[in-house]
Amino acid sequence: MNSADLGRRVGVPSTALFTDQYELTMVQAALKAGTADRRSVFEAFTRRLPEGRRYGVVAGTGRVLDAVENFHFDDEMLTFLRDQRVVDAPTVDWLADYRFSGDIWGYPEGEVYFPGSPLLRVEGSFAECVLLETVILSILNHDSAIAAAASRMSAAAGGRRLIEMGARRTHELSAVASARAAYIGGFHTTSDLAAGFRYNIPTVGTSAHAFTLLHDSERDAFRAQVDSLGRGTSLLVDTYDVSEAVRTAVEVAGPELGAVRIDSGDLLLVAHRVRQQLDELGATETKIVVTSDLDEYAIASLAAAPVDAYGVGTQLVTGSGHPTCSMVYKLVARARSADPADPLLPVVKKSLGAKSSRGGRKWAARRLDEAGIAEAEVIGSGEVPPELVDRQVQVELVKGGEVVAREPLEAARERHVAARAGLPMSAMQLSRGEPVLPTEYV
Repeated sequence: MNSADLGRRVGVPSTALFTDQYELTMVQAALKAGTADRRSVFEAFTRRLPEGRRYGVVAGTGRVLDAVENFHFDDEMLTFLRDQRVVDAPTVDWLADYRFSGDIWGYPEGEVYFPGSPLLRVEGSFAECVLLETVILSILNHDSAIAAAASRMSAAAGGRRLIEMGARRTHELSAVASARAAYIGGFHTTSDLAAGFRYNIPTVGTSAHAFTLLHDSERDAFRAQVDSLGRGTSLLVDTYDVSEAVRTAVEVAGPELGAVRIDSGDLLLVAHRVRQQLDELGATETKIVVTSDLDEYAIASLAAAPVDAYGVGTQLVTGSGHPTCSMVYKLVARARSADPADPLLPVVKKSLGAKSSRGGRKWAARRLDEAGIAEAEVIGSGEVPPELVDRQVQVELVKGGEVVAREPLEAARERHVAARAGLPMSAMQLSRGEPVLPTEYV
């Protein structure tokens, strides 16, 4: 396993200020009250899936591990906290020595989840666990939303290739995280070089309309691109007249032309016409790539079209209408001291309406039917029933403050393929519906 497979983490800055102020003021108050060291269990979960979604996808776990590992306060940060009087001097001194020393269990990246699934369980002292709330939720909510949209698009594409190309539609750092999450969810390549560099995701890209407009003729533009990138390149054919562009493209590159890209118009109709024209010109192996504000519904509508690949931008990096998963991070159990022998007491926030939750340190398992297909998400806080011991979903991620579960991004991508294949077929439907698995508490 080489370092590129795990993502380039060299030079990753501290994540300690990617947090809300009240995390630090809670630590200050708990230190003064003598409760900061109480052994505690926090869990990240969502009470519901985005409206109409059948399943969620866990993404961002690897980035969470990086964030936990790099969560420490340097001198400049401590000076800021002191000068701005965010917390008092004793708390600044405590933060100066902060390193997470607890344990983290969670759903492995690429796994699917449902309402109530304990996606991440963080155990340690109250003070060290509560500090991680904001950065954990920031990563999981964003990345899981993108991965869920990517998974739906992948299902709709039916095996055709998917290109992530949303960098220009979101924040520059979000673009890198989005490309990573999309790759887990089923996309094959990205246009974002930072994502390729950091996570070893295959990158692609050739030219935009500006390159054609730069030249005196479309033929000149195609010739320049073919001379530079070879006959296997992809030529953009909708700057002017599509039919004329396709003819020119094949004349310039020959039947070895790699692909043509269509970025506007009635994609279903144009794709059929272009395929017929390419075949008549002898370019029977030339692929057709379509772009232009695609989402999973547009991709599904092109299932009957002779399209070989889809490029998706805006709808992907915004979660296709659901840019967050509404995950929360709640204290579910705590002891009366830091003593490991002191029993954990379930605690729960009692709220009106839909914001209620369940206390206790939880396990999760997936019950299968006789055909080996998942039929329920089972969650409990006591002993795991013998028949579910081998079906537990959570894995150990951090032990005693040390990351123990780093893996290549490809492993998460493959895990998602297997997890999605293990769901009932109705999970692949794009129509609105309830979660494909019920959540059962035992």
